[in-house]
Amino acid sequence: MSRFALIGAAGYVAPRHLRAIKDTSNDLVAALDPNDTVGILDSYFPQARFFTEFERFDRYVDLLRRRGESLDYVSIASPNYLHDSHIRFALRVGATAVCEKPLVVNPWNAEALLEIEQETGRRVFTILQLRLHPSIVELRKRVAEWRAAGRDRMELEVTYIASRGNWYFSSWKGDEAKSGGIVSNIGIHFFDVLISLFGSVEESEVTFLQADSASGLLRFDDANVRWFLSVNGKHLPGEVAAKGETTFRSISFQGEEIEFSDGFADLHTQSYSRILQGDGFGIAEALPSIKLAHDIRKAVPHGLSSSSHSFVHLLHD
Repeated sequence: MSRFALIGAAGYVAPRHLRAIKDTSNDLVAALDPNDTVGILDSYFPQARFFTEFERFDRYVDLLRRRGESLDYVSIASPNYLHDSHIRFALRVGATAVCEKPLVVNPWNAEALLEIEQETGRRVFTILQLRLHPSIVELRKRVAEWRAAGRDRMELEVTYIASRGNWYFSSWKGDEAKSGGIVSNIGIHFFDVLISLFGSVEESEVTFLQADSASGLLRFDDANVRWFLSVNGKHLPGEVAAKGETTFRSISFQGEEIEFSDGFADLHTQSYSRILQGDGFGIAEALPSIKLAHDIRKAVPHGLSSSSHSFVHLLHD
């Protein structure tokens, strides 16, 4: 049984980490969050020590070390801009870091963490659970078959709309310097999957980039991918909104829709299982999508064109 601590215990994604630690038969001994709305701990690890101040949490972790009860892992589900610091803490106390996406906001922070990994001899893993989704596994097979048949370039459209209320823009998520903006908040997993499927990005065009939505085109060696991201509920397709649903995910491969509505329930647990076996996704795997998201944030939008995502044309009609 490995010993875990969790930083960011009151966050939206924290329950997935708690469940994954529990489902893999491990123990949470300490948790940290400046907010104390962490009743969720009762459902998983009621005996875990909880702290609202980092200094006291740090002191307790050091006490555990002196007792010979050092942490094996520190799971990190804090705001994006704090990931870098919290990963460094994990490595300093001799633990393996398990960090929620995005690993860091800026690529140079990830490059520095590679050096600290070597200095400490500890590992940094990140949660890239979308790679494990059944629909992505199936898409990977179809891409391999397409290549084996020697066909023309593949054409894909990726759409992800995750409606968020006004609170979003008043929180750290709405501050690009802290979150990386929409391309890191909700886009990083899709960018990671696309790079894992098609390799290095040869060309990236940004159609538009706003606080609540963004779109562009990625050209790979043998694929063109049009992407659209939004946290604006007004962008939901009419039939989706009519059902009262607030999220829409879609991947279109050669004009054929790939089912992508379910299959997310245990992806964190699968990710943890791989990490515990030493087979998780590390800094090297995460870095390309972090670089891409950074480049998109800094790009000058080209505006609407014939190669733009179909949703963009609909919005401008």
